[in-house]
Amino acid sequence: MGKGGEKGGESGEPEAQIRSYTWEEIQKHNLRTDKWLVIERKVYNVTKWANRHPGGQRVISHCAGEDATDAFQAFHINPALVQKFLKPLLIGELAPGEPSQDRDKNSQLVQDFRTLRKTAEDMNLFRANPLFFSLYLGHIIAMEVLAWLMVSYFGTGWITTLILACILTTSQAQAGWLQHDFGHLSVFKKSSWNHIVHKFVIGHLKGASANWWNHRHFQHHAKPNIFKKDPDVNMLHIFVLGDTQPVEYGKKKLKYLPYNHQHEYFFLIFPPLLIPVYFQIQIISTMIRRRFWADLAWAISYYMRYFITYIPFYGVLGSLSLLTFVRFLESHWFVWVTQMNHIPMEIDCEKHRDWLSSQVAATCNIEQSFFNDWFTGHLNFQIEHHLFPTMPRHNFWKVKPLVKSLCAKYGVQYEEKPLGKAFVDIVGSLKKSGDLWLDAYLHK
Repeated sequence: MGKGGEKGGESGEPEAQIRSYTWEEIQKHNLRTDKWLVIERKVYNVTKWANRHPGGQRVISHCAGEDATDAFQAFHINPALVQKFLKPLLIGELAPGEPSQDRDKNSQLVQDFRTLRKTAEDMNLFRANPLFFSLYLGHIIAMEVLAWLMVSYFGTGWITTLILACILTTSQAQAGWLQHDFGHLSVFKKSSWNHIVHKFVIGHLKGASANWWNHRHFQHHAKPNIFKKDPDVNMLHIFVLGDTQPVEYGKKKLKYLPYNHQHEYFFLIFPPLLIPVYFQIQIISTMIRRRFWADLAWAISYYMRYFITYIPFYGVLGSLSLLTFVRFLESHWFVWVTQMNHIPMEIDCEKHRDWLSSQVAATCNIEQSFFNDWFTGHLNFQIEHHLFPTMPRHNFWKVKPLVKSLCAKYGVQYEEKPLGKAFVDIVGSLKKSGDLWLDAYLHK
């Protein structure tokens, strides 16, 4: 797998001669060309390995100079197997007098969270229910078939087409939540099986790229709501988020757009354009630029299936218009669901918190109901999902009481709200950030 270290890594010295390092020294190695990280007190040089990391080089780089133990456990369903790939990268271990956590993190909180994870494992909460995911896939395929039957039997009138578009939108949104499950390796015990089905769902059912999604989404999970690390808060100067970025923009007199009105132009830019414009351009360009040819083939199979199905009824232009309209509707669904858990929460620069504190600060939950579970793909349990990304979503409700109890013990705010309030909070948060920008722009 390649060797990324010095001393015990590249020179081949026996493990008995491995060096000891202090946190002060390890934290210096957080550069683009020099990356060390710590997993269970072992020090690894991942500089050369990062570019070959299956989850993308950026996500592993974001943990450079830190204790990555909890992130490592969170993202890998078979850590023992992955440890074999880490062995050539091992260069040392923490010095005996060094704490297991960096930057004065609460060691007892960290240990209690790891105990909680072990409890969840003992409760078999990381074991998926095959029937749940089979039925979920079945209801997506059933909607695709229903859409075709409708246009076959009732023709292409406006009412039929509108209902058809709503059915296809629902199918696409639900396929989006399902690909999310496979992408997080939360369905099968073997990573390879999850990867294969992930490519089918996101590629053939949605026309997108598994590798694009992995490299983007894992960064979000590793460092949620952290500027320069979480791509989901990189708003390309269209919006300012949180409490610090608006003030920084205001002091620097940056005015790419009138941010004090961002809560108003949000409705015109973000929900309608994210999927049909921004994501489509990014996905296609990424597949070609990064040579993700397998992903491109899966995506082409989606478009071939779609156009073969609907061109006989709507023609080329009509089918393309229908697809664009479906993407437009899906984009609204996707934006409101995915942003309600994050935009109203803390968004800031890196603070090097422990895993529990960093994830809970950036996420909130939505009250549980059958509709909320289905409508959001169980992302109403965003806190539990962020803490345990490989846990099958149908088990989130079971681990939730344990998470709430741990948060209460250490004074970590666990936020849960109704669905409607969560939507309103997106707009309110954007308005608050816009007002902070305007005040700093005019007076600081």
